[in-house]
Amino acid sequence: MTDLGAVAWPPDPIRTERLVLRVSEARDRAAFVELFASPEVGTYLGGARPREELERAVPDLPGRRPGIFVIALDGAMIGTVTLDRRDPERPGHLHPGAEEAELGYLLMPETWGRGYAAEACAAALDWFAGARPGEPVVLCTQTANSRSMSLAARLGFAEVERFEEFGAEQWFGVRSLAASSA
Repeated sequence: MTDLGAVAWPPDPIRTERLVLRVSEARDRAAFVELFASPEVGTYLGGARPREELERAVPDLPGRRPGIFVIALDGAMIGTVTLDRRDPERPGHLHPGAEEAELGYLLMPETWGRGYAAEACAAALDWFAGARPGEPVVLCTQTANSRSMSLAARLGFAEVERFEEFGAEQWFGVRSLAASSA
């Protein structure tokens, strides 16, 4: 997130039933490369990035910025969950020009379908609600991404609008302040 205000970063690791959300470490570099090079992960994100490019571009300590959590299972990185500010120039906002907190997540394909995304996102949303009480969180995904659409509903996001971006229909929603954890 570009502006965490008075929120201390990094927070202590967040533990769930099966996962730990933590800041990245040098040992996560190979997993970051694998995540962004994955054709499956890139399906709704404009495609995978070339591995050679990632090997050159990913720093020794990847993803080390406020708002980015590594999702770890048994100590190993299986994905990321982020809370960033939505670019005011992009379509999809609660108010014109707003920079709402936006939830994002990526998981390794071999972990899909086990509820890890819901568990990690719910924990990140709970942390954010405690750190920034009353601040809404938005989510944007392609309508063709049925898994992401299902997760948005499970996490308590409600549709605000749909629009065309990146050559595909996008779904934009907001999490109600009363939404419960998944």
